[in-house]
Amino acid sequence: MANIQKLEQTVSQVRRDIVRMVHANNSGHPGGSLGCTEFLVALYFEIMKHDSSFNMDGKGEDLFFLSNGHISPVFYSVLAHSGYFDVAELATFRKIDSRLQGHPTTHEGLPGVRMASGSLGQGMSVAVGAAETKRLNGDDRIVYSLHGDGELQEGQIWEAAMYASAKKVDNLICTVDLNGQQIDGSTDEVMNMGSLEAKFTAFGFDVLVEKEGNNMTKVVAALEEAKSRTGNGKPICILLHTEMGNGVDYMMGSHKWHGVAPNDEELAIALAQNEETLGDY
Repeated sequence: MANIQKLEQTVSQVRRDIVRMVHANNSGHPGGSLGCTEFLVALYFEIMKHDSSFNMDGKGEDLFFLSNGHISPVFYSVLAHSGYFDVAELATFRKIDSRLQGHPTTHEGLPGVRMASGSLGQGMSVAVGAAETKRLNGDDRIVYSLHGDGELQEGQIWEAAMYASAKKVDNLICTVDLNGQQIDGSTDEVMNMGSLEAKFTAFGFDVLVEKEGNNMTKVVAALEEAKSRTGNGKPICILLHTEMGNGVDYMMGSHKWHGVAPNDEELAIALAQNEETLGDY
């Protein structure tokens, strides 16, 4: 049974990492990173079977692909605290010659990163390919992916979704971060996508909706439920409603913090709202 308190303590530390990393370079994407913190902490510390010694093939392991690569701060922090690399390396975020680039890359050789995701829309295609590879190799583990809701405006997502359904890729769990915000405003204002539940259902996915995507208990339960539905002939989609900037009050719910770094005063406020639990880098 999940230790929710321990997971929430990790969330608090990861949020501190996010705002410190972005502040240090006056560059990065804090809003979506903060909103997805519960999801990634639950995935890596509770749900997935994975090995931090890291083998690119990932045989016998669950795999994760970050499609909305701009939320790299939360991904890097979770990987570091999961033991993939030293937490101190977070201090190199976005610096010249760092392995922690603004969008994850593979040529830098950063443990835990299996795809470059600077260009949006490609993660589901990669995840589908990895899931099919596992099935062909007799590997019964699960492939997970994460996508932004604004990212679903990319056509490649829907081509991959069609393929996953047609080929019954049922060891795939795709999660959509539904925070309703993207760089230019709300997703409804930029390009209203209607009912994503209806769309993914029509595309042949088994769809779960979780309205409280920043509630750790609910996130863990949603992921466990999704796992229980694998192997039934359909790919799975979790529509996870989150709050952009969650955990930092002045960032919450505003698209303005999609890609803007906090200044010194704003950083101090954000850190005061999130307790240091695992030790800052």
